[in-house]
Amino acid sequence: MQRFKPPGWFSLSLLLSVCGLAAAQSPIKSGNAGQVEFWLTDPVHAVLFRKQTPLAFHDGALKAELPATIRVDETKTYQSIDGFGYTLTGGSAQLIDQMEATTRKALLTELFSTAGKGIGVSYLRISIGASDLDERVFSYDDLPAGATDPTLAKFSLAPDEQYLIPVLKQILAINPALKILGSPWSPPVWMKSNGNSKGGSLKLEYYDVYAQYFVRYIQDMKKAGIPIDAITIQNEPLHPGNNPSLLMLPAEQALFIRKSLGPAFEKAGLKTKIILYDHNADRPDYPLSVLADPAARKYVDGSAFHLYAGPISALSEVHKAYPDKNIYFTEQWIGAPGNLKGDLNWHVRELIIGATRNWSRTVLEWNLAADPEQKPHTPGGCDQCLGALTIRGNTVKRNPAYYIVALAAKFVRPGSVRIESNLPAFLPNVAFKTPDGKTVVIVLNDSPSAQPVRIINKGRHARLTLASGAVGSLVW
Repeated sequence: MQRFKPPGWFSLSLLLSVCGLAAAQSPIKSGNAGQVEFWLTDPVHAVLFRKQTPLAFHDGALKAELPATIRVDETKTYQSIDGFGYTLTGGSAQLIDQMEATTRKALLTELFSTAGKGIGVSYLRISIGASDLDERVFSYDDLPAGATDPTLAKFSLAPDEQYLIPVLKQILAINPALKILGSPWSPPVWMKSNGNSKGGSLKLEYYDVYAQYFVRYIQDMKKAGIPIDAITIQNEPLHPGNNPSLLMLPAEQALFIRKSLGPAFEKAGLKTKIILYDHNADRPDYPLSVLADPAARKYVDGSAFHLYAGPISALSEVHKAYPDKNIYFTEQWIGAPGNLKGDLNWHVRELIIGATRNWSRTVLEWNLAADPEQKPHTPGGCDQCLGALTIRGNTVKRNPAYYIVALAAKFVRPGSVRIESNLPAFLPNVAFKTPDGKTVVIVLNDSPSAQPVRIINKGRHARLTLASGAVGSLVW
């Protein structure tokens, strides 16, 4: 991950103009009154994702129209949602695996179940080989200096068998429908131009071998009981300064897809999705240039983004050019020690709301867990990345990313569809229809003072007040 200052309010302004989501005025009409389930996250008043007294839906004419009115229109629909979650780094898995069995099971149930206090994480990203938040750099085919293995005879998932695979199996026992995305930080160093885990490029002579490396990974993970729903080709392909990392320019990624990876998946009969880019929103030209290659495009499911640079509206730019290709948001860090009010405000506005309003099917935070010193990490890896959880032995502290994901994941289940809602000033929001027919609205008060808010849906109206910086998750 690249440690840049996140973009600010300006990107939501762009979002308004790009998405054009002003709902039509609908008349108030009679109907059955009901209740709105109301969950509040208000860091200023230390209300951390707590269920509140239900709001009442009312029928009939409004006595007075509030300026802050959110109108939900279920007749206009957008993309389906695959899920909300985290990157389960090797370091995260290590800390979780080392907990006592009872404590570990309780924590994983809280994270991956929707029952009771469960927050319902439904999507995980994992690294193919080491990320910079493993305690050491490794691939699945590490060799002595100067050696090569073009047949992948020494390929082995052994490095993941100690922590990652056991933890994933426990998670899948809780939530078998969980989707998993795999992303590599680097190929084996013998495939690289510089023979080093940091930087370098993939040698052309190893394109076909590296494609088979992906195939073996997916096949062997399936044998281990871990289905891989999708892969990205390279984490942050324009950031070769991390450890591990790889520089992969757009023309190289297009060539790798059309020449090697796509045909290899096709020949092996793999249904795992191929997702390109996986980097910042300041370079939409990267995915657009790859998608402009029809021989590569036919193998690609969509594009993935981070937001360490650029506006979130760039996701809509790519969607508009290729509306048949999906959009994913796959990573955003929070720097230690964290600031719940500021972090919650920015991440909810730009990602939970902003990314989904710009066609993303996922919102994933980086990363699930770290220890109190932000370890483990590789030499030169991120030493400031605050996990959603801080784990010390069997003690768990819940940090901003825990609440950011929870307030959406618990209610916006996989298969939900984004629906229309307007955007009143200083009240960024997003609405969904869930597979079981419920409506969910997530709304942030991004103003410096408390705001009364009215929700109108199918002629019924409900009212609430949100303190400055507070987020409401509303379900009916």
